[in-house]
Amino acid sequence: MTAHVKPKALENFKARDFRMLIDGVWTEGAGPVLERVAPGHGIVVSRYPAGTKADAERAIAAARKAFDHGPWPTMTGAERSNILLKAADLIAARADELAFLDCIESGKPISQAKGELGGAADIWRYAAALARDLHGESYNTLGEGTLGVVLREAIGVVSIITPWNFPFLIVSQKLPFALAAGCTTVVKPSELTSGSTLVLGEILIEAGVPAGVVNILTGTGPEVGAPMTTHPDVDMISFTGSTGVGRLTMANAAQTLKKVSLELGGKNPQIVFPDANLDEFIDAAVFGAYFNAGECCNAGSRLILHKSIASEVTARIADLASKVKVGDPLDPTTQLGAIITPQHLEKIGAFVTDAAKAGASVALGGEALDLGLGQFMAPTILSGVLPDMAVAREEVFGPVLSVLTFETTEEAIRIANAIDYGLSASVWSRDFDTCLTVGRKVRAGTVWMNTFMDGASELPFGGYRQSGLGRELGRHAVEDYTETKTLNMHMGARTGWWMPR
Repeated sequence: MTAHVKPKALENFKARDFRMLIDGVWTEGAGPVLERVAPGHGIVVSRYPAGTKADAERAIAAARKAFDHGPWPTMTGAERSNILLKAADLIAARADELAFLDCIESGKPISQAKGELGGAADIWRYAAALARDLHGESYNTLGEGTLGVVLREAIGVVSIITPWNFPFLIVSQKLPFALAAGCTTVVKPSELTSGSTLVLGEILIEAGVPAGVVNILTGTGPEVGAPMTTHPDVDMISFTGSTGVGRLTMANAAQTLKKVSLELGGKNPQIVFPDANLDEFIDAAVFGAYFNAGECCNAGSRLILHKSIASEVTARIADLASKVKVGDPLDPTTQLGAIITPQHLEKIGAFVTDAAKAGASVALGGEALDLGLGQFMAPTILSGVLPDMAVAREEVFGPVLSVLTFETTEEAIRIANAIDYGLSASVWSRDFDTCLTVGRKVRAGTVWMNTFMDGASELPFGGYRQSGLGRELGRHAVEDYTETKTLNMHMGARTGWWMPR
């Protein structure tokens, strides 16, 4: 792996200046300017207003007004659907621009960013279809004089807070479903990767979303995110990020009993039995560990291998991982890009150092890489990891793979479940009985069988325990942004308490 020079795509590059979107107007905000340094190139690529509590309050007021008095909640499902479909088309048309922003701001490979944009456009189209299918229930079985109707109504103003690892994809797992339900929103992307979400604001205006329905704030969590989670005019919070911040978000929401949807951390096991197709598994293991530099809540960061195959499989994974191309995120052939910040790179390195001190062996990598610009981490494998080690229990959020072993199916399930998280898992075996047994007993929101990190807009995503609350995607995603209301209708004369019977 050799040092690289500044790519041609950035030779004449000028940092892009952004503004916040409040009540349909692009504004500079009341605070100073934040500069984003590209993690893969070491240069300033974006500037944003550092939003304040006052900015958040203005945005919430705009969303409240748009919900209480604006046209969006009262539009037909077809009208909202058509606007979301137009937004999806515009996302597809500007996919290269959006992917470039996500690439330079987050450090993810450009080829991966383009793939995420294709997935995001599909989600917007799926949400558009659900906008026309949102419905309640009716009960004509309650007696001759009673008819019951259950309505689904938009919950109101939704605060949407998204992280830096999948800037456009994750906002697309939330915002179109809230809009499909008829909600209005205040959106805060990470201060590290706000660019593509702000471009989305331009897209939604062009698509016909009315002023105040989508407000986009930039800034830090304490300044902007906190009031978005405590303000009494916010009815619901949808948050993706760390489990620690998720706990704080839930505590803030409890002050006014807001509805909360949380997609948090994971420490996801891949359980591998001796009869598995090892060629396919080894490719999936490397992909699961190093996709998005391991900065992924769904990362397959915990391998639980049967003892009889552990040495062979670890060696084969190390051989393939050593060929993973680490480098310039703008190079279409790069597979593992930059780490988000220097501080996060240090945190990842500390996990590896502490694991080695605790008795694990570094089978591959383990060190930061000097590629000339930015911050990078070598693909890393830790073998001899025990279930009680921190690296086997805590989310590293980097390109670090921990290898554990088991002898019986029960032991594998026990190891998989012996942590605080329950986001996803996978099981590898040619015996479908084995796959189903493990799949039913592992406590996780998604269990893949003989594959890893596949997905579709139709399939719900979310976790058990400290991996979060609620689900995103799937046919019920729009319903999460609604309240149910019962209409109990009486027909004919009523016999009351004080009336003759």
